[in-house]
Amino acid sequence: MTAVSPEYIFSLQESELEAAALELFRYQYQENELYRAYTDALRIRPASVKSILAIPYLPIQFFKSHTVVCGHFEPELVFESSGTTQTVNSRHLVKHSAVYTRSFMTAFEQFYGPVSDYVILGLLPSYLERQHSSLVRMVQEMAERSGHEESGFYLYEHDKLSAQLQALEQRGQKVLLIGVTFGLLDFAERHTLQLKNTIVMETGGMKGRREEWTRQEVHQFLKEKLGTSVIHAEYGMTELLSQAYSKGNGLFETPPWMKVLLRDENDPFQITAGKGAGVMNVIDLANIYSCAFIATEDIGKMQEDGCFEVLGRLDNSALRGCSLMVS
Repeated sequence: MTAVSPEYIFSLQESELEAAALELFRYQYQENELYRAYTDALRIRPASVKSILAIPYLPIQFFKSHTVVCGHFEPELVFESSGTTQTVNSRHLVKHSAVYTRSFMTAFEQFYGPVSDYVILGLLPSYLERQHSSLVRMVQEMAERSGHEESGFYLYEHDKLSAQLQALEQRGQKVLLIGVTFGLLDFAERHTLQLKNTIVMETGGMKGRREEWTRQEVHQFLKEKLGTSVIHAEYGMTELLSQAYSKGNGLFETPPWMKVLLRDENDPFQITAGKGAGVMNVIDLANIYSCAFIATEDIGKMQEDGCFEVLGRLDNSALRGCSLMVS
């Protein structure tokens, strides 16, 4: 099996990521016209790339202006970022929907165990109101695969959601309540609960819907109102097919086929895998048929153990659905 094989990618050990990334880089250089043109414009010869630090990372803005694909295909899924009528949304063409499903299912179960253990409740109002959301697709499939009839979405039915959560708590049923940040805050303002069997997971996203809070303020408020000891979080985006998860304190971990590096804000080609702060580059090997090497506009801080924090956004970048204020 090769790095172009989903079977290989989703069975990777962390120690194998660099070799797989280099192999996938060479494949995408050959097959992705845009990525090849970008690499050539940087005067980078693929044969000279011997490290993940030397791989060229495609600026994420290209997903707004170009079609980022390997070869030519009819996509099974098209994901679009959220935005306003004044912004251009990113588009991610997904060749095989099964690759996306395998990516989010494998990662979630590595961090949290079988999805069948949970009732999945989605509080994603702004995402449900538009088409082509990768997050809605993920939560919808997780809800279906959970096998629990109570799993499903809530728009603004806060009283109904509160009653459902309390009934599940009384049963001792494990629950995943995954919600856009402003939706969880709106819900918590109206309902005070004691959720002992429920994982509360925020996906980011204030979108100017409320006064901006820091992540610590958001988590503290949610913990106090919902009666949980920690708030979990998910880090993903339209341009990726994989997610990182935080089990508390805003510290994210990646699955073995995903890795975050940092670049210097003033020198985008100065990339490090070590501890410190910088702008985040993401390797997502699940992006076999688009581009696995993305230069994001998120500011991050790396810990010694490889966990990372998301601190905010570059000042000159467009507002995104997954943004939170710098702490």
